[in-house]
Amino acid sequence: MEEVQPGIYLSRDKLFTENARPGEKVYGEALVREDGVEYRRWVENRSKVGAAVKKGMDIGLRPDCNVLYLGAASGTTISHFSDILTEGVIVGVEYSDSVIRGLVELAEERDNIAPVLGNARNPEEYEEYLDKYDYVFQDISQRDQPEIFVKNVKKYLKDDGIGLLAVKARSISDSRPAEEIFEEVKEKVSEELSIVGEVDLAPFEKDHVVLKIRP
Repeated sequence: MEEVQPGIYLSRDKLFTENARPGEKVYGEALVREDGVEYRRWVENRSKVGAAVKKGMDIGLRPDCNVLYLGAASGTTISHFSDILTEGVIVGVEYSDSVIRGLVELAEERDNIAPVLGNARNPEEYEEYLDKYDYVFQDISQRDQPEIFVKNVKKYLKDDGIGLLAVKARSISDSRPAEEIFEEVKEKVSEELSIVGEVDLAPFEKDHVVLKIRP
């Protein structure tokens, strides 16, 4: 295994994280043992962050980061964050009370995950549970996804923190060209934040980009 970013490994052109719960899978991913260590396959077409790493983005995640994850769903990507964050925690905000059940089950097995039921459009809803974070990641399929991201980053990201935004063009418009949508999103985000990286997720995801920001 070659460590390509902190806690992220590459072997035979496939991504892995060291399994924090040896012997256990989260979403049917392959488990591989090497030199007495068990690794979990990070499947790129199941994770926007995994796809961004595979496409060459330095996501800037450190083992001691505390992370706010918006649009946490049932925890596929969060499980890999959990592997990486050996000294940090992830607070996962999810709007759907049915979807969050999977995340709650995952959090019962991994003590660095904290699920929060809330609407990311209204970040003040969950402010009593949250602090400032080193890292904010958002993966939300809504037309106003850039506005949601900016509001949460301005409220919860530390001054020296990093943010990642997964932009889903087809959640914003089914008819407009994806490149036009991406440019519009970048304009909105850059009014408030500094975009320091960008990667298109093809061929793992169609009409998706990930933006990396600083406050």
